[in-house]
Amino acid sequence: MNGIVQVRPMRPDDFEAVRAIYQRGLDGGLASFETVAPDWPAFDRGKLPAHRLVAELDGIVVGWVAVAPVSARPVYAGVVEHSVYVASEAQGRGVGLALLDALAGSTEAAGIWTVQSGIFPENVASLRLHDRAGFRVVGTRQRVGWHPFDGWRDVVMVERRSSIVGSP
Repeated sequence: MNGIVQVRPMRPDDFEAVRAIYQRGLDGGLASFETVAPDWPAFDRGKLPAHRLVAELDGIVVGWVAVAPVSARPVYAGVVEHSVYVASEAQGRGVGLALLDALAGSTEAAGIWTVQSGIFPENVASLRLHDRAGFRVVGTRQRVGWHPFDGWRDVVMVERRSSIVGSP
């Protein structure tokens, strides 16, 4: 893989590659409280279609990003939670940053003012990536969830506030 990172909208036929990348990330134990990547119907129900993107290197899907609403309440209509995963063989090649930059453009164009996520404190690479992509740490939720492999886990909350989207 020597090519330039290309980011494009995710298609349903990308999901086999997306799910494989997702599962490898979950298997590493640093990505999520989840341990099994969802099937397409569950993924499709949970993620906003307009903000599902994949990254390709040499025509191969090597990463993805997607968002979910944080609440059905109208006051939070401009707040989403994102997930970003990069295949291990493509890490350190700018894939994650390209995905997060494209996501910022996509969400801001749709009037979304906050993109947030929770990251395990041990996932230093993800915290660095998010810092480079303009996210800030807003706090740490201690022992917020039970991980089946590790027990209670803390989560560092990060957010990226739009500088161009104001109040609705």
